[in-house]
Amino acid sequence: MLREIFTDQRKHLEYFFDHLDQSRAEAVFHLCAGIKGFLVLSGIGKSGLVAEKIAMTLVSTGTKALYLPSLNFLHGDIGIVSAEDCVILLSKSGETEELLALVPFIRKKGAKLIALVSNPHSRLAKLADAALTLPVEKELCPFDLAPTISTEVQLLFGDVLTMALMKHKGFTLASYGENHPSGTIGKKSTIKVSQVMIQGESLPVCRPSQKLLEVLPEFSSKRLGCLLIVSPEGKFQGIYTDGDLRRSLQTFGSEVMQKTIEELMTRAPISIHADVLAWDALKLMQKDPKRWIMVLPVTEEDKVVGLVRMHDIIHTGIS
Repeated sequence: MLREIFTDQRKHLEYFFDHLDQSRAEAVFHLCAGIKGFLVLSGIGKSGLVAEKIAMTLVSTGTKALYLPSLNFLHGDIGIVSAEDCVILLSKSGETEELLALVPFIRKKGAKLIALVSNPHSRLAKLADAALTLPVEKELCPFDLAPTISTEVQLLFGDVLTMALMKHKGFTLASYGENHPSGTIGKKSTIKVSQVMIQGESLPVCRPSQKLLEVLPEFSSKRLGCLLIVSPEGKFQGIYTDGDLRRSLQTFGSEVMQKTIEELMTRAPISIHADVLAWDALKLMQKDPKRWIMVLPVTEEDKVVGLVRMHDIIHTGIS
């Protein structure tokens, strides 16, 4: 049953893409991009719910927008609309009386009007400054009644329009984080390596000329799973990890204890800067799915300033 419905859904959505007038869609985008005030969205029933969702996504991605229930428009809320705004009305038929009743008042305010409809010959489409037909072959409902494909294509176009405006405005990840200060999104776009890295006396540091036997106390007491090898001049030379220790024992046996760290370390390992987002550091550490990097040196001008562990990044709630 589900397989058959999914197949129908794909076919109907392909119909939408095949018949959408791209030039009219671009015209709607450019009109929205030129609006100095708010994009005010509204609709009736399921279309109203879609309008509300689009408005919320627009706001979170840097576009001034709001949703107003159509019935509230005529009971005071239209007072918020100005000549700098654009009202976007969603309606499958384009013949919804509640929306048509708004048009004279929107005109009186001097605001622009966009109609997103599925009937190109509708009154709403003819009254709008810009109208975009969202093609619907038929609803997914076997009776062609319950809004399914019609609301899907409304939401689909709304999301595409939102992303286009987001790119047009140069909205950055940092901006996104400012709009989402709480939760995973905010953390991904605000927490930096410098906030989670280990530094100072807690760092497990040794010289390249030291023997493994000499540095084992430092290795074990700091409990960070690695040693950071630094030259007498303070330059970062390499890293020696728990994994390296196991491999060294397998290769050299007990003789490994007399070998210098310089002979055993991983030279020029991957490192990161303290100002990088912790989320980017985590992606770097997980870049190779076969071999995750559990600890990452933090460097500045070839000197070690810290160490960041995957465990500490994940503990922030980013992932």
